[in-house]
Amino acid sequence: MPFTPIHLGPGAAFKAIGGRHFSFMVFGGAQVLMDIEPLIGIIQNKSILHGHTHTVLGALLIGAVAGLIGRPISAFVLKLLQIQHHPFTWAASFVGAFVGTFSHIGFDAVMHSDMNPLWPIAQSNGLLGIISIGSLHLLCLALGVLAGLIFACKAVVYGRA
Repeated sequence: MPFTPIHLGPGAAFKAIGGRHFSFMVFGGAQVLMDIEPLIGIIQNKSILHGHTHTVLGALLIGAVAGLIGRPISAFVLKLLQIQHHPFTWAASFVGAFVGTFSHIGFDAVMHSDMNPLWPIAQSNGLLGIISIGSLHLLCLALGVLAGLIFACKAVVYGRA
């Protein structure tokens, strides 16, 4: 299923560790951009859903787009919702974008047989089945829980998350 929320667990962990140097909003936006191709494939009933966007080259291009559009969109949304935040930097936007796109192809490569993440260099998927899908989901969930614990510790120690 495109736009899986399970990818957000690792993103939350990166945010908990990276703080203001990592944009969770841009990370999430990059996840959605990555899955536009599979969504279109589902609608068109294609046999290959994870094509060029789910390659290292695709992740690089989509990450660049996500980083460029993510900062102004996220800053606008944060301002609109009147959410206090650190100054939103281009670096945080691009870190969130590229961590989002590259982690996306890494996680998806473990579970989708129609992926060739190193295309055009290689026509195979060496990550397929390296761990079970259940273990992959548990890992993503555990990273989300870890992020919650880190945020809770920061709130206790520093009086904020």
